Amino acid sequence: MTLRLYDTATRSVRDFVPQTPGSVTLYLCGATVQSPPHIGHIRSGVSFDIAIRWLRASGYAVTFCRNVTDIDDKILRTASAEGAQWWAIAERNQRAFARAYDVLGCLPPDVEPRATGHVPEMIVLMRRLIEAGHAYPAGGDVYFDVSSYPEYGALSGQRPEHMRAADDTDSDGAKRDPRDFALWKGHKPGEPSWETPWGPGRPGWHLECSAMSTKYLGATFDIHAGGLDLVFPHHENELAQSRAAGDGFARYWLHNGLVRLGGEKMSKSTGNLLLVDRMVTQVRPVELRYYLGQAHYRSDIEFSAAALEEAVAAYRRIEGFLIRAAELAGAGSPSAGAGTAGPDVADAELSGATLPGSELPGASAGLPTAGSLPAAFTAALDDDLGVPQALAVVHEAVREGNTALAAGDAAGTAKQAAAVRAMLAILGLDPFAAPWAGGGDPGLRDVVGALVQVALDQRQAARARKDYPAADAIRDELAAAGIAVEDTPAGPRWELQR
Repeated sequence: MTLRLYDTATRSVRDFVPQTPGSVTLYLCGATVQSPPHIGHIRSGVSFDIAIRWLRASGYAVTFCRNVTDIDDKILRTASAEGAQWWAIAERNQRAFARAYDVLGCLPPDVEPRATGHVPEMIVLMRRLIEAGHAYPAGGDVYFDVSSYPEYGALSGQRPEHMRAADDTDSDGAKRDPRDFALWKGHKPGEPSWETPWGPGRPGWHLECSAMSTKYLGATFDIHAGGLDLVFPHHENELAQSRAAGDGFARYWLHNGLVRLGGEKMSKSTGNLLLVDRMVTQVRPVELRYYLGQAHYRSDIEFSAAALEEAVAAYRRIEGFLIRAAELAGAGSPSAGAGTAGPDVADAELSGATLPGSELPGASAGLPTAGSLPAAFTAALDDDLGVPQALAVVHEAVREGNTALAAGDAAGTAKQAAAVRAMLAILGLDPFAAPWAGGGDPGLRDVVGALVQVALDQRQAARARKDYPAADAIRDELAAAGIAVEDTPAGPRWELQR
């Protein structure tokens, strides 16, 4: 089955045919770094991380560009409210976003350009637009002339006469048309500025992405991705200015749904309750990733504690099967590293096994090839990245694996476990793979594991001499320290309590 993707521009599911056979260029609108990320911000990172993994598993060489908007009205307002430098606000929150992407297991982009580093490219793009009659300078600003581009509104499906005013500057009176949007904003006292042929100032939001995406991916590239809330005006304006300048720009537009709270899009005020840094103290990062990635990427997620708990339970069922499967494979007693519930990779043959298909030509490092995966799983992801249907295949394999486990069928168990791990690799959820395996600092994991093993050895010795009160006391002391012990046929297994 050919990969098919829903293209916002055509409002249809289309066969995906890249511009260059075997290669994909993908631009994801990244963070505007005026505040630390909540789970609504980071959902696009998870959704399109799965898309990139699937493209690579399907044999494509993917060039992934994700930008950082580090100069913007919102950043300046935050800096003013805090009495801080704008660049300090941007740097602090950029680091918070980088930490959030990393903690949720998102693959790093090939390039992550910042807007402030690409003003020369923006100046060139504005000059091209002015010379072509699509933009004009006025009062220190530079505006895009919406009426000069007949296709304006096509991406969002709006008619220009029904659109609201752009309302993106304090000097809208200089515009020829209220819908014209700012490419460049003239300098104001106390604001950062860069020199241009039309006077000092700073870039408009929309101009930044057109300049950065085409610099790294070319005048025409395959996929432009981002949140559904960006379709208008941001992506509409990107498309208009880029096409008006003569660039082919994006060939497919992909948009993920929003995370809502109480039926409304998460904002800064409500999102503070669900900051990524806070959420990963309530559930493990891999469980939060499962929660954010389990719905179809185009669907909205209505956040609730109950839904999060259901996702956590679902992931733990998968993980529990893989841990028990590793034990049945006769690889010794897996033990959880600090901060994880998964087995120590060095102790389990199954966890260290090469994923099916990952050794084949064209396979991306660490990922199985699409052809080595269950057909139903492949069909689900080829159908507009149908993660819910793909997860149904994962859970069915877990059920079959548990049946094999109950029957003591080591070969059947290992077969299902290998299939489950291969599918989880595509979704970024394999508990035996980085970044989830071993959890955090390896040295700390080893120290904690060694200390726990001392206590477990003492407990086993107490049980051997039938001193059960002493054995129970050791187990209780471990529990008080946050370590749960489970006795299994292969010996005791421990994990951090969650």
